[in-house]
Amino acid sequence: MTRRVLIEADGGSRGNPGPAAYGAVLKDADTGEVIAEDGSTIGVATNNVAEYSGLIAGLRLAEAYAPEADIEVRMDSKLVVEQMSGRWKIKHPDMRPLAAEATRLAPFGTTYTWVPRERNKHADRLANEALDGKRDGVTVVADESLVEEVESPAPAPAPAPTRGWGPPGTPTTVVLVRHGVTPHTVEKRFSGGLASANPGLSDDGRAQVRAVADWLAPIAERVDAVVASPVRRTLESAEILAARLGHDVVEEPGFAEMEFGTWDGKTFAEVGEQHPDELEAWLGSLDVAPGGGESFRAVEARVLAGLDRLLAAHAGRTVVVVSHVTPIKTLVAHAVGAPLDAVFRMELSPASVTVLSWYGDRASMRLYNALPPGSDVFGADPTKW
Repeated sequence: MTRRVLIEADGGSRGNPGPAAYGAVLKDADTGEVIAEDGSTIGVATNNVAEYSGLIAGLRLAEAYAPEADIEVRMDSKLVVEQMSGRWKIKHPDMRPLAAEATRLAPFGTTYTWVPRERNKHADRLANEALDGKRDGVTVVADESLVEEVESPAPAPAPAPTRGWGPPGTPTTVVLVRHGVTPHTVEKRFSGGLASANPGLSDDGRAQVRAVADWLAPIAERVDAVVASPVRRTLESAEILAARLGHDVVEEPGFAEMEFGTWDGKTFAEVGEQHPDELEAWLGSLDVAPGGGESFRAVEARVLAGLDRLLAAHAGRTVVVVSHVTPIKTLVAHAVGAPLDAVFRMELSPASVTVLSWYGDRASMRLYNALPPGSDVFGADPTKW
């Protein structure tokens, strides 16, 4: 029997046009279980652009995580549903390329169903969380518990016969946790490392990390150490985790966030206005640094040096590391053998969990950008659920 999936999608802007975001959820149609979800901002746009962006995001989730499945799309946007069903003409020039992309992604036989807004709350919540700075990007929802993700044997990396490489021993497993949200996270301001303005966690950020601590609690006996970047928001997050796991916090400066120099504390728009030439040179570059800050290459060298120290000190054990967006994405790229510019194609939510295991110099990615199953701390305002 062909697998069936549901896509629930939504989008909105605060101002129309104004700051905009979308939410998309991919579910198993038979069980209702969530497979993956995406909540991301898209800059300044209209409600309709945001709604189409949510549809496209949902279709991309289906393409990635449920290929060959039959798809039903459910949205509370009458416009998108009717246009994609072919019953209404697409007149607005902003909608035509979006509809074309959605048509390209949608397999033959995809159906579109209008639902009332109260039946589309999950996607609406994801869009609002993105606008509030509480999440950004795709989250794959694990079917198994985090205990199994961390403790179950990973498939051994394929041997390299020309080198005579034998079976791996006990892996060193690194559970990477991004810190919870701060006022800068919500306002989408650059927040660097040790030389930054150093904002602390907000109440929402602390609630996020407590949810992660509860999720990690079943593996407490296996955790050898809780290691943190020596930056205020990561130390505060690590202290919450360490108290739950029964450890003191060990600082590792190698895992501090990129230094943004003169950009620190500013929004992207403010940097564009005040340092346009610097910003243009920095975008997409691995070697250009913000004024007085660090380049991605410099951060990579620092992070990998910290990784070497970590693996040497905790060989064969499980370690929880609390860090930031750039160091975690750098470690993931390194672990999977991707070029460093892969960091530009990753998203990482606040208080998310990523699990990597090292067998000597060979690595395996076990989990990426996961959030505690059933956690509602990311939708603390009931009006946005």
